[in-house]
Amino acid sequence: MSTDKRLERVKEKVAAIPDFPKKGILFRDLFPVLTFPDVFKGLISLMSEYVKDAHPDCEGIIGLESRGFLYGPMIAQELNVSFVPVRKKGKLPGELVQVTYQLEYGTDTFEMQKNSLKPGQKVVIVDDLLATGGTMAAAVELVQQVGGIAQCGLVVIELVDLKGREKIQGTVKSFLQYSGD
Repeated sequence: MSTDKRLERVKEKVAAIPDFPKKGILFRDLFPVLTFPDVFKGLISLMSEYVKDAHPDCEGIIGLESRGFLYGPMIAQELNVSFVPVRKKGKLPGELVQVTYQLEYGTDTFEMQKNSLKPGQKVVIVDDLLATGGTMAAAVELVQQVGGIAQCGLVVIELVDLKGREKIQGTVKSFLQYSGD
């Protein structure tokens, strides 16, 4: 199946939920994609093919809590590379590195196990959505703290009006872009 056909099928399944999580927001819900195994498989293959083609020397996939955990391990398995989770503060054991980042109202902290990457290991950071860019930028910083190299941020959806891409050091690949709604 062609790239465009697979992506079109994903786009058809993304639900637009008005006034969620608060009035005036149009929420893009990717969960319906998961209820169609063939569509979900097509999305994983699209993401995996992108990494294989654009970053053939990728040695690991970083998944961001929590929806990056849906895509990241499957992409890593497809590429036969390691998967490393980035979690909210207090959820990982062992020696950790952490980054605190800005949210719309307040801050949050991401953590990563200090020994999860080898020095110079090249990775792609995976999440479902790029909005303001805070979580992706924090993940890039974590990868750098442990000596890894973030080759790319890889997301399914980008909310382009929020300009999150501008906060990210390096390349960002999004498959679906939404603006003004």
